[in-house]
Amino acid sequence: MSASEKASPDVNGFDAHGPLDPARALVPSSIRVNERRVARGLLPKLRRVAAHVPFAGEALAVWCCARDAETPAAAKGMMLAALAYFVVPVDAVPDFIAGIGYTDDAAVFAALLTLVGRNLKPRHREAAKAMILQWRAED
Repeated sequence: MSASEKASPDVNGFDAHGPLDPARALVPSSIRVNERRVARGLLPKLRRVAAHVPFAGEALAVWCCARDAETPAAAKGMMLAALAYFVVPVDAVPDFIAGIGYTDDAAVFAALLTLVGRNLKPRHREAAKAMILQWRAED
């Protein structure tokens, strides 16, 4: 079954494999798609690239914050959209380009933290740090 066949009828033409439309970041169906996309791809990607991506800890803290029941829905939607952008293979600057591959992702996270950073609590950063330390111990 293809992604388009699996999509809910309320998705209104949303392409699960296409580029993300920032205007749709807070649409409930987009939030659900982003949440599934991030749940499948974020932790494996961060684990793979954490040593090379300077904002990996912040991305993981944003993930912890997006999963927190106390985080407002609008902030969660924006966080999941930014995390989905980090995860999807369609990217403005391909991640494999040495030196500049993650600059667009970093810009997205900088903008995100400016908009919803007040929702990011010390407990989210502590949880992210603990996960990274656990990964390092396992490697």
